Order: sequence, then structure tokens, then C-alpha cells
Amino acid sequence: MAAIRGKHTKPELIVRSVLHGMGYRFRLHRTDLPGKPDIVLPKSKTLVFVHGCFWHMHRCRLGRVIPATNAQFWQSKRTGNVQRDKRNARKLKADGWRVISVWECWTKQPDELNKRLASLLD
Repeated sequence: MAAIRGKHTKPELIVRSVLHGMGYRFRLHRTDLPGKPDIVLPKSKTLVFVHGCFWHMHRCRLGRVIPATNAQFWQSKRTGNVQRDKRNARKLKADGWRVISVWECWTKQPDELNKRLASLLD
């Protein structure tokens, strides 16, 4: 697990590129906010979390994978991630932030990602 990065992942770079192309300017990984959001849009008080489908149990094909070995450990680890995400989102919304989650599988189709981000940010 030491090889798994938390910052500057490929899906995150794709989302950042799309946002920059749309004209948005942002800050990265603000440590003073709960959950250390991947992308912070300060003008619109919006936060973007780029979630890996497996790690955060998305409903897509990648998020439904059940590991063959040590399944109980991985299930509790992933469930803990989802609970932490919800807890952090509640705190951020209470502080007046708008929270957007972008899933790894969305980044596979950049045109579709562009449309989704445009609708979520407007």
C-alpha cells in the first residue's frame, strides 16, 4: 500500500486539466480543510474530491470488486474510507463549502467529464 499515491494521481491530473481548460483557477490539497480536498475553487467556495472507484466503493464495475485475499480487512478499510468521506463532507457543508465528488471512472471519458463538471459547477 506504500506505493499508492494520495496526491497528483492520473485521475486528479485529468480533472485539473479539464477545470483549467474551462477557465477555473484553483488551489490544491489544502491541509487546513477536513479531508484535504484535491482541488479547491476559492471564488465559488467549492471543493472537488477525486475518488478512486475501488478505494471509495463507487457503484461502477471497479468499485464493486471484492478482493480474493484478506477480504474482511479490505472491506473494513474501504467502508471506513466511505464513512470518513461522509463525515468530512458534512463538516465542509456546515462551514459553507459546496462539495463535489468526481469518480475515477468518469475520467476515462474526458468529453463526458467536461459536461459533468460544467453542470456540477454551474
